[in-house]
Amino acid sequence: MKKEKQIILITGASSGLGRETAIKLAMEGHQVFAGIRKKIDKIELENLSENIKGVYIDITNPSSIDKAFWFIIKNTKKLDVLINNAGIAVAGPIECIDVRKVKEQFDVNTFGALAVAQKFLPLLHNGRIINISSMAASGIFPFLSPYCASKRAMDILFNSFALENKDNIKVVSIKPASIKTPIWNKSVESSKKYFENVNENVKEKYLKEFLFMEKRAFENNEKAIDSAEAVEKIIKIVCKKNPKPVYNIGVQSVFTELISRLLPVCLTNKIIKLRLKRI
Repeated sequence: MKKEKQIILITGASSGLGRETAIKLAMEGHQVFAGIRKKIDKIELENLSENIKGVYIDITNPSSIDKAFWFIIKNTKKLDVLINNAGIAVAGPIECIDVRKVKEQFDVNTFGALAVAQKFLPLLHNGRIINISSMAASGIFPFLSPYCASKRAMDILFNSFALENKDNIKVVSIKPASIKTPIWNKSVESSKKYFENVNENVKEKYLKEFLFMEKRAFENNEKAIDSAEAVEKIIKIVCKKNPKPVYNIGVQSVFTELISRLLPVCLTNKIIKLRLKRI
């Protein structure tokens, strides 16, 4: 384990997993630049620890990323770790989901993460990039395909970067199972808005599945992995001297990884379709 304290930038630190990770890292003595979007979040986080500096950053806005870069470079000449945590979850049937929502999904989870990494590469020599991906990157979760695809695309892009880069920057993908965070409730509320406006025939066709998705999303806040458990594992990975390229967190994540790798697609699809019929 690395004993020295590290300088870390984490995006999406206003709430949920990002906020808890930022606080825990600061408590352990690391200097944390916490990516936030509201003044109140900056004040609250900075009041919790002198090791936290709030950084205004909208990862879908190049100008905002530029401003965050110049703010950080005034405070430090290097970063040891970039944690790409900011993310949203867009859900719904592919038949009727608004393409603009799919683009928004990629703008945050994929292109935003890439844009931040590219901007901060000059500070990351010999450092590491840790991406909070998901077991959903396996792509076997119907009605969550925009989220699945955005995480899969992020993994592929950054794995290529790991192979290509000549600055000794290590890349780690963390794939948790469902975690108790606000992302699922936000996803349900967003999905409700567009589902109410789709064609009545399509709405009737998928109503049962939508109600099931809504129920599962709320269950994630009760039965999913406790965020504290996930944070502890993320902290350990942050501090490892030689981390692995991929970490699965939670039994469900490990199981999903095995299914996606070992079973043929036709068999996997049959199993999932059978489960959907039982909703």
